[in-house]
Amino acid sequence: METPENEQFRDTIGTIDKEGKRAWVFPKKPSGKFYEYRKYVSYVLLIILFASPFIKLNGNQFFMFNILERRFNLFGFPFWPQDFYIFVIMMLISVVFVVFFTAAFGRIFCGWICPQTIFMEMVFRRIEYWIDGDRGKQIRLAKMPWNSEKIRKRVLKWIVFFIISFLIANVFLAYIIGSDRLIQYIFREPFSHWSTLVSLLVFTAVFYFIFAWFREQVCIIACPYGRLQGVLLDNKSIIVAYDHKRGEREEGRSKFKKNENREELGKGDCIDCFQCVQVCPTGIDIRNGTQLECVNCTACIDACDHIMESVNLPKGLIRYASEEEIEKKEKFKFTPRLKGYTSVLVILIGVLIGMLFLRNDVETRILRLPGQLYEHKGENIISNVFTYKMVNKTSEKIENIHFKLESHKGTIKLVSHDQFGIEGQTSAEGTLFIEINQAALEDDKAKVQIGIYSDEKLIETTSVTFMGPRSYR
Repeated sequence: METPENEQFRDTIGTIDKEGKRAWVFPKKPSGKFYEYRKYVSYVLLIILFASPFIKLNGNQFFMFNILERRFNLFGFPFWPQDFYIFVIMMLISVVFVVFFTAAFGRIFCGWICPQTIFMEMVFRRIEYWIDGDRGKQIRLAKMPWNSEKIRKRVLKWIVFFIISFLIANVFLAYIIGSDRLIQYIFREPFSHWSTLVSLLVFTAVFYFIFAWFREQVCIIACPYGRLQGVLLDNKSIIVAYDHKRGEREEGRSKFKKNENREELGKGDCIDCFQCVQVCPTGIDIRNGTQLECVNCTACIDACDHIMESVNLPKGLIRYASEEEIEKKEKFKFTPRLKGYTSVLVILIGVLIGMLFLRNDVETRILRLPGQLYEHKGENIISNVFTYKMVNKTSEKIENIHFKLESHKGTIKLVSHDQFGIEGQTSAEGTLFIEINQAALEDDKAKVQIGIYSDEKLIETTSVTFMGPRSYR
């Protein structure tokens, strides 16, 4: 006897048909409690995403990731290449947090916070419902020949998708080159900045391709996070789960019949309406268990709760639950595994806070000029030549900067000037000579401490190796 289609073992992803071709997903428009919550969360995150490049704190863009000039702003605090170690700690914290959150709550990030899901489900998909209609109308439109109605709807949708992709690309570019520069480019002749224009069009094309065609394939094929589920999830993780104990019982699921007592007959509460399948944005059947494609978007929960309410059965057949809760009725526990992740997370956050407090607003690097050793000046003076580079990480100008020897008696002479200033968010570099009396040198290599002052205020100290002749060791 042939196995029913809905009970066959699924050995392919949900968006591939029997012939190996892509099966286009036409999800039904979701509605319900969780969908409303997701809309509020999405709107807040979209406002943050679009507003962040244009918000400034102390003159600094709230978020900026200028890879080209190696300048980064996080929450209004500027970071330079010299702060790369802080960036590494931040990335480690992000990874551990994602691992911890996934082990505890599954892919809730994908369904509620991920920009791909938010744009796809709350922006582009809603526009598609507005233009093409709900699931049934979309399927009929796809099968329809290219008549005036289909051409009108397709062209309108493609134009709207392109405009939104263009806006997203502009915001994305503002994060990279800075909002001030982007606004300047907007009001200039487009062809006066070819490289930026080409980058903008490339970003637009990428976003358009993703949201108009690639869609859920990003989550299924391109994003590695879904494949981490098999490693990170266990039977104690809270996920969007189908309660198969209640849904199947002894006789399995069956169509709804009025006035029957399903529990006495041994029938499950699942009435096989397929609403959870039709509303799924990745085209899966949640009743098959935890799957790669599931992004925990809760659309199936809302659809199932609505059906259960309609047939006068308890809601929660599909809900946030762990496999252990479904099998053994055990509630969520903070397992030793989660405690371990939490400990690592707390340690890393502590290290990050310490680094942020110890981070200098000014960073100076003094290096010996390549190919130069030392030079005699007069009878008793030994001179070394160095190059310096100073970075002002603040947004305020630092005035009257000069150098002093802290560990030895001697002088520091700057080439071309005695003092200088550095504007905020910029750097300065030059050459200096350090001259020390040979009697003060106890070795041919001496560690010399240098103080960097603004007027009479010490703003940083650094050290260099001062070379002298061996005869004065």
